[in-house]
Amino acid sequence: MSTTIQRATEANAADIAVMVGELLTEIMQQIGEQTFNFDLQETADRLRDLLEKQVYVVFVAYDSLHNAVGFLSLSESHALYAEGAFGIVPELYVRPAFRSGQVGRKLVSQAKAYGAVKGWTRLEVTTPPLPQFDRTLGFYQREGFSISGGRKLKLLL
Repeated sequence: MSTTIQRATEANAADIAVMVGELLTEIMQQIGEQTFNFDLQETADRLRDLLEKQVYVVFVAYDSLHNAVGFLSLSESHALYAEGAFGIVPELYVRPAFRSGQVGRKLVSQAKAYGAVKGWTRLEVTTPPLPQFDRTLGFYQREGFSISGGRKLKLLL
């Protein structure tokens, strides 16, 4: 089935928020812990705000019937080790029925092209260092990402 990739606008926020909920649910099922608090309306509103402020970019994959089947989000960060500006992929999700159908590859390709235009030195993504996410890690490695060490840590404020 063919898919197209489009840059999201505020009008796409509700569809993307539903997929964010699916992504978080899938992660929590895999790890067996309630690690995320998810509210559909708050997520859609937050996304609209981030898109309006132009601090977040989202690419959405659509099937031939124009149903949203996946998305990838990007934000810009800066670091001395990265030689300036670079992109972070906070979320990448493809609905299960569309996995292994090149949707993820198309979304990552769009992110790479966007980053090149922005002059970013790299894209970074974090995957949980758990066996349940070995397929995810393998996908990113096939797309050219390499392990750079470390683990993602958080401190709630």
